[in-house]
Amino acid sequence: VQLQAYGGGLVQAGGSLRLSCAASGRTFSNNGMGWFRQAPGKEREFVAAISWNGGSTNYADSVKGRFTISRDNAKNTMYLQMNSLKPEDTAVYYCAAARGSWSRSDNAFNYWGQGTLVTVSS
Repeated sequence: VQLQAYGGGLVQAGGSLRLSCAASGRTFSNNGMGWFRQAPGKEREFVAAISWNGGSTNYADSVKGRFTISRDNAKNTMYLQMNSLKPEDTAVYYCAAARGSWSRSDNAFNYWGQGTLVTVSS
């Protein structure tokens, strides 16, 4: 079972990036999924989560209104559209699949991708 996060890169402040998380080895269409990030020298933090069918989403206050989480269960893929990026969004972004429904706590997630680096320059 593998989660592969990709789409990170270097972008100027105010720009946009779209992260993808592709699952292989099993389907997560019945599981909540989420994005977390870890900036240099900081603890990993919650970014966004989505329910199994995409009907419910939840965002950290710091990204609300700028980031959009979505999923395509037919493709076994989750996305994070990031707009109006700020230097403080610089971090390694991890995708994860939950044991059950979505959560803001990383303890609820038992499958993790390897991370993709997002760097926002000022």
